[in-house]
Amino acid sequence: MLNRIILIGRLTADPELRYTPNGTAVASFALAVDRPRANQNGERETDFINIVVWNKLGELSAQYLKKGRLAAVEGRLQIRSYENREGQRVRVAEVVADNVRFLDRGDNTSSGGFESSGYKQGAAGSGSGNNNNRQGGGMDDDPFVDDGRPIDISDDDLPF
Repeated sequence: MLNRIILIGRLTADPELRYTPNGTAVASFALAVDRPRANQNGERETDFINIVVWNKLGELSAQYLKKGRLAAVEGRLQIRSYENREGQRVRVAEVVADNVRFLDRGDNTSSGGFESSGYKQGAAGSGSGNNNNRQGGGMDDDPFVDDGRPIDISDDDLPF
């Protein structure tokens, strides 16, 4: 069975960071994702999808993401229900993120920050990002990541 979702969209508001009673960080925000096709009136519709991000990834998302920023989110769909104040049962669909990439530069970022980088939630809380403070494995582990440098490949190494 498979439950994986990948979304690219813009934040509708700044992330809200909270902590559980035992001190676990949890950030939440909504991502506006345009549908690929126009409707019958020729207009593109947008879906507003709730995102939940836990632990260090949640803290980093709250720190570096702001309203209007472009982000990619990878995670799983979670459907939960609760009883509201009126006693009615409410069902909520949200994406629990385990990988968040910051795809554009914020207005107040410097060249050494988290712009165009990401952080992946790991089992031990380690992650990867394109910054000098990363913990654990990094984007250097991915041979296909575009770091802006030209690729030095001879014609003899190409398979075509």
